Amino acid sequence: MNNALGHIRKNAGFVLPIFKREFSGYFATPLAYVFIVIFLFTMGAFTFYVGHFYENGIADLSVFFGFHPWLYLFLVPAISMRLWADERRSGTMELLLTLPVPLWATVVGKYLAAWAFTGIALLLTFPIWLTVNYLGEPDNGVILASYIGSFLMAGGYLAIGSAISASTNNQVIAFVVSALVCFLFTVSGAPLVLDVFRGWAPMALTEAVASLSVVTHFTAITQGVLDLRDVVFFLSLIALFLALNIITVDLKKGG
Repeated sequence: MNNALGHIRKNAGFVLPIFKREFSGYFATPLAYVFIVIFLFTMGAFTFYVGHFYENGIADLSVFFGFHPWLYLFLVPAISMRLWADERRSGTMELLLTLPVPLWATVVGKYLAAWAFTGIALLLTFPIWLTVNYLGEPDNGVILASYIGSFLMAGGYLAIGSAISASTNNQVIAFVVSALVCFLFTVSGAPLVLDVFRGWAPMALTEAVASLSVVTHFTAITQGVLDLRDVVFFLSLIALFLALNIITVDLKKGG
């Protein structure tokens, strides 16, 4: 037990300095504040105007969370595109990789900082939650589960974007490719996509494609049930792309 705790403390000691460096970097320039304002404005505009929140006459946040998978396609890659591409472009990549920290800790530390920043932006949408509680009596358990699902989904998108950012020094390319890959994970469970596979692929492959849908797992959580299978899906997605991130940075370092 003591050995396990010591191992955790040692690993946290590697990740924490990278996390602090990256997280403080977000607020060193006005860009973070501009992003948060755009994030909140976009969430509010889609909820109240596009989603006709007031006209629906229902005291819940289903409209608000219903837009998250689609808005994250653009908002999350905007965060992840700079994670590694900017380090390489500005020439700080070599300095970062010479720190006495394992490569995996560098990747995880940068990723967790981006995830925490996204979480702060998400938490700042609380006035929408206050509004719906003022107007009616929503099921706050469902809302809490939806927030957790949204945070996990953002984490999945961020891991994808981080891995892609590590493969290029061009932030625009990182943004576009990340949005495209996230889009594929978003629509993989759509009937239109599955109909294409049903025409020629075995059922097992079609079901495998459907199971990759971020929307399917997120929608299940927004029903108010945190099913372990949905949580494991998002954590597996994050772990897979962080592993690809580590491999990509290592290969680039070697090259």
